[in-house]
Amino acid sequence: MSIIETKVLTKTYGRIQAVRGIDLNIEKGEIFGLLGPNGAGKTTTIGMLCTIIRPTSGSASIAGYDIVKNPASVRRKVGIVFQDPTLDTVLTGYENLKLHALLYGVPANLREKRIREMLELVDLADRCNDLTRTYSGGMRRRLELARGLLHRPAALFLDEPTLGLDPQTRTRIWDYIKKMAQKEQTTVVLTTHYMEEAERVCDRVGIIDHGRIIALDAPDNLKELMGGDLVVIRAQEPPAKKIKALPYVKEVKLDKDAIEITMKDAHLHLPELLSIIPDVECVEIRVPTLSDVFIRLTGRDIREDSAEDSGSWIDSVARYRQRGN
Repeated sequence: MSIIETKVLTKTYGRIQAVRGIDLNIEKGEIFGLLGPNGAGKTTTIGMLCTIIRPTSGSASIAGYDIVKNPASVRRKVGIVFQDPTLDTVLTGYENLKLHALLYGVPANLREKRIREMLELVDLADRCNDLTRTYSGGMRRRLELARGLLHRPAALFLDEPTLGLDPQTRTRIWDYIKKMAQKEQTTVVLTTHYMEEAERVCDRVGIIDHGRIIALDAPDNLKELMGGDLVVIRAQEPPAKKIKALPYVKEVKLDKDAIEITMKDAHLHLPELLSIIPDVECVEIRVPTLSDVFIRLTGRDIREDSAEDSGSWIDSVARYRQRGN
């Protein structure tokens, strides 16, 4: 069952096409990663799905509600965790959740039970009566996740949910996200610059560049696009033509004193490969990562900055209002 559907979803700002006809179907309970460098269109896409930004053309729906015709219904069906902190730090963890429950109209007879469930889910029940300003960064992020799920949204949007957290805390946050998606059967759509985390957590990944989805599949399937293992060899004069002629070699790239080779079954063919390369200084072998796929498809690293579509969703809202749209 598709919770999120888009058909030729498009957004233009004057002569700038931020989003160019995106088609998506995201299923119930799926963790979906929307990945792209700054300026690719992911922030604008999420803004339209959350009804923050009105599309120029095309259509989209969340849990069956059209984002243009039924924006109020869509907002009741989504939860959002912004990149920037949005908790009220003069309130306790419990009070932050209760305020959210009141704003979203969670029935009074279910309110307390739901708050307790969420606090237990993110392991904050023992700190629920402490002011959130005393929470660590990881604890605040966990409370924001709980708040985003409190009203049982059909879809939860996460903007860089682990940005700025230490590696151990990032791992725990991803564990909570997976646990919440499974227990609540909530569709999760996230953006992240940590490609290795998207590779580990997401059921599917959509890579967006210049406003278009250029690849969409499970992470393992996308990695197969690389065509084999990656071997980097440092040598004084590597014979590129001889290497390219080998039947198991798919691609060869020269970079200063190193040569990068994409090849099938490197563990089987490496001895023969090395036998034709004189004066080998070092060899590195690794299986392709989602980051490698991203660079090959977009020609740039996901962390490279761009003047457009950068920053958090909150920044996007501010820019959108300034344009008068």
